[in-house]
Amino acid sequence: MVKYMKLKGSRHFRQRLVLSTLSGTPISIEEIRADETWPGLRSHEIKLLRLIELISDGGAVVINETGTKLKYTPGVIVCGKRYDDGFDCGLSRSIGYFLEPLIVLGLFGKKSLEIKLKGITNDSKDPTVDTFRSTTLNILKRFGIDSEGVDLKIVNRGAPPLGGGEVILMVPVVESSLSAVTWIDEGMVKRIRGTTFSTRVSSQFENTMIHAARGIFNRLLPDVHIFTDHKAGDKAGKSPGFGMSLVAETTSGCFISTDTAVSYARGEGDEDDETKELMPPEEIGEQAASMLLGEIKQGGVVDSTHQGLLFLLCALCPQDVSKVRVGKLSPYAIETLGHIRDFLGVKFVITPDPSTETVILKCVGCGLKNLSRKFS
Repeated sequence: MVKYMKLKGSRHFRQRLVLSTLSGTPISIEEIRADETWPGLRSHEIKLLRLIELISDGGAVVINETGTKLKYTPGVIVCGKRYDDGFDCGLSRSIGYFLEPLIVLGLFGKKSLEIKLKGITNDSKDPTVDTFRSTTLNILKRFGIDSEGVDLKIVNRGAPPLGGGEVILMVPVVESSLSAVTWIDEGMVKRIRGTTFSTRVSSQFENTMIHAARGIFNRLLPDVHIFTDHKAGDKAGKSPGFGMSLVAETTSGCFISTDTAVSYARGEGDEDDETKELMPPEEIGEQAASMLLGEIKQGGVVDSTHQGLLFLLCALCPQDVSKVRVGKLSPYAIETLGHIRDFLGVKFVITPDPSTETVILKCVGCGLKNLSRKFS
């Protein structure tokens, strides 16, 4: 008789699936958007379930007819390379929605993961593939992950609504367990790097965005370099779009990032969508620069987008103390702490630091070992 952890609602669906898989805890989720006009699981959530099934063996997923109830029994994470055609992430969420769960699960697979993902690479809803490449993968290195094996190649760009992007993700396996961290020194910003992208619009848009962003940064520090990535033809996907991803690197090796992208909405049946004006590139450059300065001002060793991932990695460490500093806790990060407690039994001690308006969190990891390797 399988004993399920009972959960309700559609919130933090990815996090629940990841923690269920890592901890080997079967879950049942009820009342998934039960009161909404379109009840049940969304297409991107079903895609995520399929993706987790693809990289694991022996799991089971049961969904009721309306999609409002789900039972998930996790299997063994296998990974490896066996998806030559690539996995279609669909168009309702970008590839960024799928990357974080894949990266965390990939670390605990039997074999290192190599997978091609197709869909939207840059949108305004999820972190873009550039942010994963410049920042997320660098955070993994803090926890003892081999930097040689971690990579994200951007083959084609794809903006909403039609996508057409393609990336290849490579994640090495943890040989036994992660390394606990003491990471409380954010250091001072020493340089800013960035990437602009444009698909099916003039490459001049990128120069305009860079000029606007540099207008803000150049008053603050000299070492600012923003690369352009203008794609044409098949590499530009199927829809027009442009945007910018920025990362501030500090003297203590922290990476603080923000990104922004502009494209036509994923509107259903909205005929005049293509004729609407997109936000001018100059405003995009200024907005991206201002957002980055806001993240830097908050303090902490990661930006607000990466707080949840940071806490999860700390919780998965050996039974040793990890200690990290972040700025104001994001709502997502607070939910993450609750889920970590429920699934892994790890509790964090949270200590505000009034002098810097940051927060220091400490925990003893659950000592998750890569059991998948033992089955190989």
